[in-house]
Amino acid sequence: MKKLLFILIALSITITSCDKKENLNNNPLLAEYNTPFDVPPFEDIKLEHFVPAFEEAMKQHKAEIEVILTNTEEATFENTVEASFYAGELLGKVNTVFGTVNSVNISPEIQTLAQEIYPKLSTHVDEITLDPRYFERVKSVYENKEKFNLNAEQLFLLEDQYKEFIRNGADLAEDDKEILMKINQELSSLTLKFSQNVLAEVNNFKLVVTDEANLAGLPEGSIQAAAELAAKDSIEGWIFTINKPSMIPFIQYADNRELRKEIYDAYVNQGNHDDEFDNKEIFAKIINLRVKKAKLLGYESHAAIKTENRMAQNPERVFDLLNKLWDGILPKVKEERTALQEMINNEGSTFKLEPHDWFYYTEKLRKEKFDLDESEVRPYFELENVRNGIFAVAKKLYGISFTAIEGIPVPHPETTVYEVKEEDGTHLGLFFMDMHPRASKSGGAWCGSFQDHSFTKEGKEITPLVNNVCNFTRPTGDTPALLSADEVSTMFHEFGHGLDALFSEASYNASSIAWDFVELPSQIMEHWAFEPEVLKMYAMHYETGEVIPDELIKKLKASANFNQGFGKTEILAASLLDMKFHMMTEEDPNLQVMDFEKDYMNEIGLIPEIYSRYRPTYFRHMMGGYDAGYYSYTWASVLDNDAYDAFNETNIFDQATAKSFRDNVLAMNGIKDAMEMYVAFRGREPQIDALLKSLGIEK
Repeated sequence: MKKLLFILIALSITITSCDKKENLNNNPLLAEYNTPFDVPPFEDIKLEHFVPAFEEAMKQHKAEIEVILTNTEEATFENTVEASFYAGELLGKVNTVFGTVNSVNISPEIQTLAQEIYPKLSTHVDEITLDPRYFERVKSVYENKEKFNLNAEQLFLLEDQYKEFIRNGADLAEDDKEILMKINQELSSLTLKFSQNVLAEVNNFKLVVTDEANLAGLPEGSIQAAAELAAKDSIEGWIFTINKPSMIPFIQYADNRELRKEIYDAYVNQGNHDDEFDNKEIFAKIINLRVKKAKLLGYESHAAIKTENRMAQNPERVFDLLNKLWDGILPKVKEERTALQEMINNEGSTFKLEPHDWFYYTEKLRKEKFDLDESEVRPYFELENVRNGIFAVAKKLYGISFTAIEGIPVPHPETTVYEVKEEDGTHLGLFFMDMHPRASKSGGAWCGSFQDHSFTKEGKEITPLVNNVCNFTRPTGDTPALLSADEVSTMFHEFGHGLDALFSEASYNASSIAWDFVELPSQIMEHWAFEPEVLKMYAMHYETGEVIPDELIKKLKASANFNQGFGKTEILAASLLDMKFHMMTEEDPNLQVMDFEKDYMNEIGLIPEIYSRYRPTYFRHMMGGYDAGYYSYTWASVLDNDAYDAFNETNIFDQATAKSFRDNVLAMNGIKDAMEMYVAFRGREPQIDALLKSLGIEK
């Protein structure tokens, strides 16, 4: 089974026996899928199917676990640990479908259901993981592991499971277990409500422009997209939102400073309006509950719990890295600030640079210094061409192919599906792509799966069903989706996660990935995106078919490090803020989260012209697994820069290096120690030199 702590849904609702029987007999979630590649039958699943499906899945899961716990034979890896990996298959399947619908096809009904079932999930997970019989069996296997002749993967997963039990309270006294269960239930409800509030904030804000003069400076594509949004809402004029494909072009190009301020302020103040969607109190409660939980478990802080099983090992090592980079990057961002203020002054303006000005004047300065305007580049980044380019890069590196296929169930009609095959034609998996924003979809970009690589207990191989979800610029009128350079980078990034899942050689659906290693497979893919050789493979003008000219490639390369101080400062500030909140050792009933943020940003010297990339009231990463873990992107930057140097030492498409990366990192990710994987690939531990060089920071 999937590890209990990763199962996100459980439900126990009383239904009359007659209705229950009818629902079970006609419920597609409880039947054999009978679909190509065992893809969930999304089109057949209705909201009313979830309650009886979860109820039955919970019942089966508990029965399967009870068989393990009442086994009178000596606890072994096979009858305890392995058996637990195979248990809960139905619950995992139901959970996957519900989680997918609740992120890409959201409705008020789904949100209401989620508010009810997430706390019940927490109870279900805790009732099993905190059952003393379960821990005693796992502990017995762990203490006698030498006699079971375990292979490397089994030994790694056993050790991880044992330590995970400890970290999650299995060794607590019964009274403390009850307290822990209540904390977990409340955290489950609060984190869900937090994310729902952010989605509501995004969907509720609309900047309506009725005077065409206020569109001055904006690219035609942005204006057309805003007109289509307005027409959809039967509004005269143009609508801009705080979805990034709408907001970013506005704050980069709109000449109207007051409107830039209005939309940017709406973005940086999500969840901070003292209304029904306000997240300040929710965030404070979550932080205090995590402090309480850490103390209950015997840890100094929540950050100490979260880093224990990662490459960082402890919060101090995280701060060592972040502070070193912070000290190196802060002078650079101050130089950038000076340059932008000089441009404002040279234009004859007297105002002081503010956060909503940064993007606008950076774009003007980029054009002045490098003769490069992002609108000049977008026509070469048509989404379909970028997608084909990514597939071509994967083929050159790993020999795999992606072929569009029809007739596959999808969670939303905008999803496209590709069959992935090895060079010899062997089926590797399916790759799903959902690329554009909509009101019924969570923001951001992520990679998940409907099915991970594993083997059944009968030895049948289960191939992965990988799902890439993004929120990129939509097509407008007759113009296809033209991506920004940042969107291109994100597309390569999420594809890297996809390759990680496709290449997995895990035997069990129970992998344990070090969270600060998880971004290596994604971030290394970004390095290929703007290599001249790669650009020539996919960057073609959407109207003329012209391959991107060398002159434009030179401009892109020359400007590659432009405004890097700003980008890195944003990320580092968010990473430090995340860690600072989670280093709290005592509950604070009067915690004012915005004051906490302000005081800490002042303490570390964040300049007032820049906000942390994510502020407390919309820091969804902290609700979705990156709590005390947002630093992982920066930690992985050390790894991905050092790892990409291995390709540069030969050539960027060296297949021997690619094979080593696939065999030692991507295939083993989650079933082997992260440092061991990296050393097996690189021949040594990672070095920070390549990252520092890329940032222009001297050691």
